[in-house]
Amino acid sequence: MTDEVVVVTGASAGVGRATARAFAARGASVALLARGTDGLEGAKEDVEALGGRVLVLPVDVADAGAVERAAARVEEELGPIDIWVNNAMTVVFAPVKETTAEEFRRATEVTYLGYVHGTMAALKRMLPRDRGTIVQVGSTLSYRAIPLQASYCGAKFAIRGFTDSLRAELKHDGSRVHVTMVQLPALNTPQFGWSRTKLPRHPQPVPPIYQPEVAAEAIYWAAHQKRREVYVGASSVMTILGNKVAPWAADLYLALTGYEGQQTEDPVGPDRPDNLFEPVPGDHGAHGVFDEQAHEKSSQFWATKNRRWLALAGVGLAGAGLAALRR
Repeated sequence: MTDEVVVVTGASAGVGRATARAFAARGASVALLARGTDGLEGAKEDVEALGGRVLVLPVDVADAGAVERAAARVEEELGPIDIWVNNAMTVVFAPVKETTAEEFRRATEVTYLGYVHGTMAALKRMLPRDRGTIVQVGSTLSYRAIPLQASYCGAKFAIRGFTDSLRAELKHDGSRVHVTMVQLPALNTPQFGWSRTKLPRHPQPVPPIYQPEVAAEAIYWAAHQKRREVYVGASSVMTILGNKVAPWAADLYLALTGYEGQQTEDPVGPDRPDNLFEPVPGDHGAHGVFDEQAHEKSSQFWATKNRRWLALAGVGLAGAGLAALRR
């Protein structure tokens, strides 16, 4: 249990909602930043039910001034910020040729510049104290882009480049502020039901799919380690490493499977909600509609958390084997 002060952007639903709960369950005071007031109220109830202090701040992270003002409110009402989690995002499901410049700009302002604005607000407070952690919620798609999500993939690549630059600057300055990035797999979140789409059928995450609580536990863990990056899910590791070895093979595979793999059999309805410019009303919670397909645990992430014990066990087994051979 801790008395940390934590800021989570995109906290009204999905990964942000689950992350707020993960920190609150350990005793943290949590500031919830997002556009949707209905979802924020639901997230507030979640945190309070777990016994955590909570501050609700309706904010569009694309507005740098609003993010800065929110950070000031957090420190006034909850205390010095220990951890800032950048998580807010939006996406347009469409081929590049069917996506407008305005849609690209908006997706970039939220998903990339939202992280920049959050990071700057956090640094303004953490650097003078020479402590604090910034967690950039990333994705496998920050290493391997896929078709139909160019707006999102481009922003995630940009976040990784921005974070690498910042990390080097902090090392140059000898700062003890830590920045980490968590690369997530496909997740069962509400985004597939409310993001703007120009596809004929309902968007879906590319299997294997994990529940948002898997991501939340990884984000919490990463916030308390000194790891540069944390990969979550065997599919993430395989995709990232495979793309480094043979990106041309990934291009071909995604050209053949990337369109069908991101759509269900259900047609997109004419009254489908769209959160690109305005939040969708209602409290949508952490989960999307793919509960039956989603994994609740990741063996790969368990191994990452317990790598030292696994290494010691491996050394012990090797030692026992050598001893047996000498007999």
